[in-house]
Amino acid sequence: MEHTLRLAQQPEADALLGRSPLAALVGMLLDQQVPMEWAFSGPYTIAQRLGTDDLDARVIAAYDPDAFAALLSEKPAVHRYPGSMAQRVQQLCQYLVATYDGDAAAVWTGVADGTDLLGRLRALPGFGEQKAKIFLALLGKQLGVQPAGWRSAAGVYGEEGSFRSVADITGPDSLTKVRAHKQQAKAAAKAAKSAKPGPRRA
Repeated sequence: MEHTLRLAQQPEADALLGRSPLAALVGMLLDQQVPMEWAFSGPYTIAQRLGTDDLDARVIAAYDPDAFAALLSEKPAVHRYPGSMAQRVQQLCQYLVATYDGDAAAVWTGVADGTDLLGRLRALPGFGEQKAKIFLALLGKQLGVQPAGWRSAAGVYGEEGSFRSVADITGPDSLTKVRAHKQQAKAAAKAAKSAKPGPRRA
């Protein structure tokens, strides 16, 4: 089943994210230290360079590591750190092949509840606690994956009507709101850090 996503802000790249569970996972994996649109357009760029319209976990898992790194490093690069991210994408795909027979959607198919789903996402290479919760929220809010307790398992990212993460982005307006929230959070964290008292002098 295809879904409409607006994360890459490019029709072809967003279409791939909406129809390919693996593309959505890879986009989420790439979403760090680069603008969101850059990260989520990455799966489409990778598919194009592989000469296909989709991503196949088995193909990527078995790809020569040096050649795959070179693929992601071509201009324009898929990520600010294409070499290390190429390795992470391959590790993710190798895990999916070993654990889910290469079927990315099987990560969330038939889960018992939101906590079970969060555990599966956290087990994915490259997915820490926060990334797992954000992706869980994306699944629930935009991809129709809503096991019992999914909002609770996603924490603040599962809140209805929030604008905290990629899970809440459905177009330019919501993208602006999420960016504003992140800037406010970053400013608050910086202010809190500078407000901490320094070490006492003897």
